[in-house]
Amino acid sequence: MADTSDTRTPAQIEADIKRRREVLAETLDEIGVRVHPQTIIGDAKAKVVANLDHTVGRAYVQVNRMVSEVRAQFVDDEGSPRLERVVPVALLAVGVVGLFAMGRKRRKA
Repeated sequence: MADTSDTRTPAQIEADIKRRREVLAETLDEIGVRVHPQTIIGDAKAKVVANLDHTVGRAYVQVNRMVSEVRAQFVDDEGSPRLERVVPVALLAVGVVGLFAMGRKRRKA
């Protein structure tokens, strides 16, 4: 069996109780701060912002990668344009713009 005898003096017991009350008071204060509506709202906002930052960062990386890949299609390693790829795309763009322009003229008439 466990020995239940206490060899502490009443003053030591009172000091232990006082320390325990202080620790419990701090814990209750911390719990009060954590469950306060403003703290909960602030934590939720911080999580949303962190997730948004992460998502935007990933999107930026993806867009940057895509731009680099497209740029690699139209520019060689030295930085000069690849005319065999630029000219057909430019002609296609001019054709599409021309079709839109002709379509608008027909609607007005």
